[in-house]
Amino acid sequence: EFFNSIYLRDYFFQQQLISNETNETSNILRYTTPNAWVGTVMADFDTFLQDHAAAEKKASSMAMSMISHYPDRIKLIEAMTELAVEELIHFREVVKWLHRRNLTLTADSKDHYVIAMRQHMRNGTEVYLLDRLIIAAVIEARGCERFGLVAEALAAGPLQNFYRAITRSEYRHYTLFIELAHEYFPADTVNERLDFILDAEADIAEQLNIQAALH
Repeated sequence: EFFNSIYLRDYFFQQQLISNETNETSNILRYTTPNAWVGTVMADFDTFLQDHAAAEKKASSMAMSMISHYPDRIKLIEAMTELAVEELIHFREVVKWLHRRNLTLTADSKDHYVIAMRQHMRNGTEVYLLDRLIIAAVIEARGCERFGLVAEALAAGPLQNFYRAITRSEYRHYTLFIELAHEYFPADTVNERLDFILDAEADIAEQLNIQAALH
């Protein structure tokens, strides 16, 4: 009975954490993912897992790309080194879930959401860096929202716990990119660009096809 009460207390604490972070990103984002997306994911979770693996791999590569492009930005390098490793660990964990379900990785496909977001990156060394940071932050916020929805829809157990952890990570990554933007640019500049990108992201997200994929 004691251990049952500890389990329940931990369960509701974790649920509150996910709820808080999902609510935070819902307050940040300007378009709410429809319930139909959750239903589509849950109806074809194997395909969603395969897409999730690809997303984690791409996220790790993105962090390594930032390291290559900005070798003189010490705080950025330190943050992206940690992020690249963390995203690769996430990739490893998703692969484990795939193998438990007798699934394999699939060939990478174009992520039209990310492609559309990158269309808003401007030319010029400084503004390009700002846009990379802001766009990465908003993509992470969308990931937090959607992984949180998946976690809420899953039955209690190890897979749900995994997606709770992923949701928390996505929120941390959102705040990390915003903090890095403030490290290198004035607050007014960051806030103005964030406001623009959030509007653009809402339009992009609203036009996405509903499918068993993160985006």
